[in-house]
Amino acid sequence: MITVPTSFREMPRWWHDADGRAWLEQLPALVTTQAEHWGLRPDGPVRHGSNALVVPVRQGVRAAVLRLAPPGDDLATETAALRHWAGHGVVELLDADADAGAMLLERLDGERSLHTLPALEAAAVLGGIARDLAVPAPDTVPSTRDIAAEEAAGFARRWSALGEPVQRHLLEAAIRAARRLATRDPGDLSVDGDLHHGQVLGGGRREWTVVDPVLLRGDPEFDLGRVLWTRLDELPRDTDVLAALDSFVGAADVPGDRARDWLLVRSMSYLLWGLEQGLTLDPPRCRRLLELLG
Repeated sequence: MITVPTSFREMPRWWHDADGRAWLEQLPALVTTQAEHWGLRPDGPVRHGSNALVVPVRQGVRAAVLRLAPPGDDLATETAALRHWAGHGVVELLDADADAGAMLLERLDGERSLHTLPALEAAAVLGGIARDLAVPAPDTVPSTRDIAAEEAAGFARRWSALGEPVQRHLLEAAIRAARRLATRDPGDLSVDGDLHHGQVLGGGRREWTVVDPVLLRGDPEFDLGRVLWTRLDELPRDTDVLAALDSFVGAADVPGDRARDWLLVRSMSYLLWGLEQGLTLDPPRCRRLLELLG
């Protein structure tokens, strides 16, 4: 029986999720059941991300990891994303059990994420990954253009409901950026909609490999905001932030003006969401990005 890490139990996603907290209590038994089903044996310390438990295992001589996600997670969409990229820049999917919320995945080095690189260097690596993942996407997946349109329509209402947490001119700059993005053709390239340092690990077939990608279609620089706010405290000067932005843009080979628009849109979106959820660390980082570029 595995032990569920305390750090996983304390993740913000469980604060208002009674079903999720009940799932946490069942996890040791669920791991045992799935291990028996797939012929696995535990092979190292249990790890986790923000919403899934990861258990290093062996299936015969093959090293792998068992990933278990809580009820309500769209495992079909997650496995479809992995099958779409088929190991090209992303972790290889070895098996899946949608009913159990379980995936068997290629083993990577859980000790070595992009957090181990300096922030400026990591920004360039993430830009290169965004470029590598930009293969033709199915037309059935969500479009970054549609996301921009939704944000343009909702920003003012959410901003007002939260008591106008940033200056109006920053809100208006984000809305203008969202409208520009919503009225241009984003193309049909594949995009990881959850691209950041903790989701990229070493130790696999490539130097760096993405885990838990979210498949979108459109602009590869969609998640540049997350790339920057995740390590923003390590970029104390405005020139440092702009250098990281330029490193990502150059490595991703995307238009700089479009990247800045997405940075404004995603920073405003996450600031509002963070305040709605009661978060305290990320909203100030997003505000700093908005003040720098807005």
